[in-house]
Parts: sequence; structure tokens; C-alpha cells
Amino acid sequence: MADAFAYQSSEIDWCEENYRYSEHVVEYFNTVSSFYFFIVAPIMLYLLHPYAKQRSLAIHLVWIMMIFVGLFSAYFHMTLSFVGQMLDELSILWVLAVGYAVWFPRKLFPSFIKDRSTFSRLVLLITVVTSVSSFVKPTANAYALNCFGLHLLYTLALEMRCCTDQKALRLAKLSVALWVLAISCWISDRLCCSFWQQLNFCYLHGIWHILIVMAVAYGTTLIAYLDANNEIPYSLPGLKYWPFDEWSVGFPRIVLSSSPKTQKRC
Repeated sequence: MADAFAYQSSEIDWCEENYRYSEHVVEYFNTVSSFYFFIVAPIMLYLLHPYAKQRSLAIHLVWIMMIFVGLFSAYFHMTLSFVGQMLDELSILWVLAVGYAVWFPRKLFPSFIKDRSTFSRLVLLITVVTSVSSFVKPTANAYALNCFGLHLLYTLALEMRCCTDQKALRLAKLSVALWVLAISCWISDRLCCSFWQQLNFCYLHGIWHILIVMAVAYGTTLIAYLDANNEIPYSLPGLKYWPFDEWSVGFPRIVLSSSPKTQKRC
């Protein structure tokens, strides 16, 4: 057990040069970039709160869990320990599980499931089994997590087919673009490390941290917007940006109206 906490006990070693800036931090830039989670998560908790109050306060669990993702990511890259790796990957898995439980469209539920509480229990069971299974071959966990990301993109595409709201369509394009850039950095860091070492630029995984947080911020707001149209259409949800809505620059947020109209736009 002590070996699992030891520095560099994980089988994974990212492209960044080890111990370059500190004898106590294995991957300095990857560690520091993980703290971007701590900046974005409180902002998103604040921006999503009006929607969460009307829909369900369980929505906040997504970004609360994202804080733990940042914490465990920083610990993993600081130590490259096996425990750090598992905490990092399992926290991401549970963020995805919470997202599925609170936001997966009812119309896409399996035929034998009639309500969200039953679906949430199924998600919980699958997540527990997956968590235990992740210890069988830890090096494959990151690739499995990215496959979940692909399924989320597929689900989002199904939801966007009938959407005509231009702000939502623009947000969807930005979300996908950020995700593609992020995953490109992740893959390039894993598969093209020697090339980046020749250029003396081994920071793509740290850039992945920053891009993926922004992709999640944009993506979860879009998913929440679509969910609000389906679950609380009487609130007439709209999309705006903080802090510069006039330029559509910044973090997306959902604005709810108290109008009794129930027309849906997506």
C-alpha cells in the first residue's frame, strides 16, 4: 500500500520533463495548470445557480465534483503516484456519472426505465462497477473516459438536431471546437512526445487541462439550457455571457424568465 503512494509509482508519465522546477513536484506545469479548475468551478456554480434553483440543486454536484477533479489532478501530476492516478481518473468518472444522472434526456432512457430516479440508480450501479473495474488495467482508464466523452457528443448531437436557436447553435460549435482542441493536445502529448521534446515544448497536457475546463463550462451550460427547455419550459430559458454579453465573450450562463408562456425553442 505504501508503494501506491510513492512518487512515480504510476505507470503513466506525461511528456513534461520531470522535476524541472522543483524537487518536490514531478510535473510542474501540469500541476499548476490543474488549479484552473479551482478558478472556473466557483464561477460556474454561481452562474448556474438560478437554473439549479428551479430545476434541481443536484445540478451543483457536477461543478463541486470538478473541484475535486482539479485537486486530484494536481496531486497526481505533483507525485505521479498510483493513488494519484486513480483518484484523478475516478473523480472524472464520477463527474460524468453525475452529469448522466441529472441531464440525460428522458426521451433517450432505455424502454424499461420510466423515471429519472430509476435511471440515476442504474447510473450509480454502472459507475460503482466501472470504478472497481478500473483497477484491472489502469493504463486503459483514460482512453475509456474519452469514449464516454464521445458518447456525450453523440447525445448532444441528437438533442441539437431540432434546435433553431442561433445562440445555442453557436455555443454548441464552440463547445465541440474546445473539446476537439483539448483532446488533440491530450493525444499529441501521449503519442508525439518525442516530437515536442525536440521543439522543447512539452506542455500540451497542461494546455489540455485549461481547454477541457472551458469545454466543460461551455458544454454543461448548453446541456443545461437544452434540459431547461425540456424540463422547465415555463421558465423560458435564454443564453447570455458573463461578463461581456454584448460581445458574447466569457462564460455562458442561463437566464430564466418568470413568464407563464411555455413555447420551447430547442
